[in-house]
Amino acid sequence: MARVKGGTVSKNRRRKVLKQAKGYFGSKHRLYKTAQEQLFHSGAYAYRDRKQNKRNFRRLWITRINAACRMNDISYSKFMNGLKIAGIEVNRKMLSELAIDNESAFTDLVKIAKESLAAGKKVEKKAEQPKPETKKTVEKEEKVSEKKDYNAMTLAELKAVAKEQNIKGYSTMKKEELIENLK
Repeated sequence: MARVKGGTVSKNRRRKVLKQAKGYFGSKHRLYKTAQEQLFHSGAYAYRDRKQNKRNFRRLWITRINAACRMNDISYSKFMNGLKIAGIEVNRKMLSELAIDNESAFTDLVKIAKESLAAGKKVEKKAEQPKPETKKTVEKEEKVSEKKDYNAMTLAELKAVAKEQNIKGYSTMKKEELIENLK
């Protein structure tokens, strides 16, 4: 049997490794063995640092927020606690961007946090009161639901309507059965 060297395959594999190691210092970009070893380490470092990057950014955001809080005479921890009590959910990234770009909005948040800390409970937002339902509006809604064209609806829509009307066993019914039960 003839001898098989596999030259092109090996050569291409080594070329690929050396191409990935381009720019490394010293023999790490010239010699195959050292380049391959460095690539293994580089992959491990990259994986580790993708996790650490998230931590580093969070530290940066907290530092920025703390600096802006100190300018408004409050500590970072009290500010965050005040926001939590007030029911305001803004992530640290956006808070740091506000602290840098829009100082007036950040000071408004600081005021809200201070007020909620002083009150010790949630600051109530002025919300629109829902209008009481009259008999006419209830009757209109019933008429609209009666006029629905069930044949044009999909099975998922029919199941949702059946769920609203509390029809038992709607999840296992076929489309025709659902239409009959809804009518």
